[in-house]
Amino acid sequence: MWFRQSSFVAVQRVQISGVHGVDAQAVQGALAAAARRMSTLDVDTASLSAAVAPFRVVREVKAVPRFPHALSIEVVEQLPVAALDVSGVRTAVAADGVVLGPSLLSGSLPTVVGARVPRAGEHVSAPGLLAALSVLGAAPAPLARHVERAYMGPRGLTVAMRNGLLVFFGDASRPRAKWLSFAQVLADPSSAGASYVDVRLPARPAAGFPAGVTPPAASSWARGSSEPAEGNTESTVASLAAALTGGSGSTPTGDAQPAGATASGTSASAPESASESAPESATAASTSTTAGSEPEEPQADTAAGG
Repeated sequence: MWFRQSSFVAVQRVQISGVHGVDAQAVQGALAAAARRMSTLDVDTASLSAAVAPFRVVREVKAVPRFPHALSIEVVEQLPVAALDVSGVRTAVAADGVVLGPSLLSGSLPTVVGARVPRAGEHVSAPGLLAALSVLGAAPAPLARHVERAYMGPRGLTVAMRNGLLVFFGDASRPRAKWLSFAQVLADPSSAGASYVDVRLPARPAAGFPAGVTPPAASSWARGSSEPAEGNTESTVASLAAALTGGSGSTPTGDAQPAGATASGTSASAPESASESAPESATAASTSTTAGSEPEEPQADTAAGG
């Protein structure tokens, strides 16, 4: 017992990883101070967690001692994915619904709307709001910074990009596959000029076009029913910032054609449940680009979680 607390094994060197953002220096200082009161034979993870409890961005702390004098600390963060807006009062929220407080707000965060202002450290409970946060948290970084807001619309959970392009997710199931499906459609020249992309069935995405816009010939994303390979699509996602800022979508107004309508306007809407694989004879119709009026914005958006 004496040796465990002796200077022979006292923590003298602290290596901290996983800390980012404006509070990074303060988090590192709190952890280093707590660690130097320990030894490599008696590491108290609870004390390390207590030292950073005031910082909502820290979700978990892991510590590995390196005998005789070093301690490696890994910080697992819960970064904000959205700004929760309640009648003009805004606070940052993490993907799992933890409220992080207004200090972590930034202009790049998309907006979600709620019914009440929770305190920092609370979890939001509204199902629609949790679904929106889950989807936003799964967004690849090159796409996440171009998201303006998420809300519940006529086609379920809807994500609005900053250039006006709408993405219909429907619900929070399989968010990663849906984002990758959206990335594949957006990167393809055949989606140029689209006002919305429907990824409710990620293996069968559909793009819709405003009235008077002739959709280009459908390309690879509209010819098959297999989902995009994640490894191949990561490089595609990284190149989408230019597509999103270059006006690939227009601000939607007016009535919408069903997702999956053919270029002639005949509806071939994809089912919203059951298997995502379509019969081979239906694939071309249900995945082709759509022409016609742009998707309708709700008269008064139903807040995600309101």
